[in-house]
Amino acid sequence: MNIENFNTFAALKKILQILLFVTILSSDSMAQDKPAKQQKEVQTVKFYPNPAISFINFEFTAKPRVQQTVYIFNFLGKKVIEQVLSGQKTTVTLSDLYRGVYIFQIRDSRGVITDSGKFQVVK
Repeated sequence: MNIENFNTFAALKKILQILLFVTILSSDSMAQDKPAKQQKEVQTVKFYPNPAISFINFEFTAKPRVQQTVYIFNFLGKKVIEQVLSGQKTTVTLSDLYRGVYIFQIRDSRGVITDSGKFQVVK
């Protein structure tokens, strides 16, 4: 390989690196410039107290746009509570539950899981 071929190869390699870098930057900026309608709203739910004794509260950061339901499962996966969430804050009574770890899923009206977590019941 002579010097001219080596210089040409090095120049082409540098150009390809620059093109790759520019492509990555432009794809990242396009992803951030989505219209507000297309960006997914982040809605979080707080649940407390944890550990719980006789009730647990589910509180959303914003009022849900669609009806949501909380499903509570025992550690074996059996559904033990199903309750429609009303408004921004809902209290679920746990008096029929035994001591242990429980898993909850919050689903929207289409059945899509929007949030999940686990909590402990101590009695």
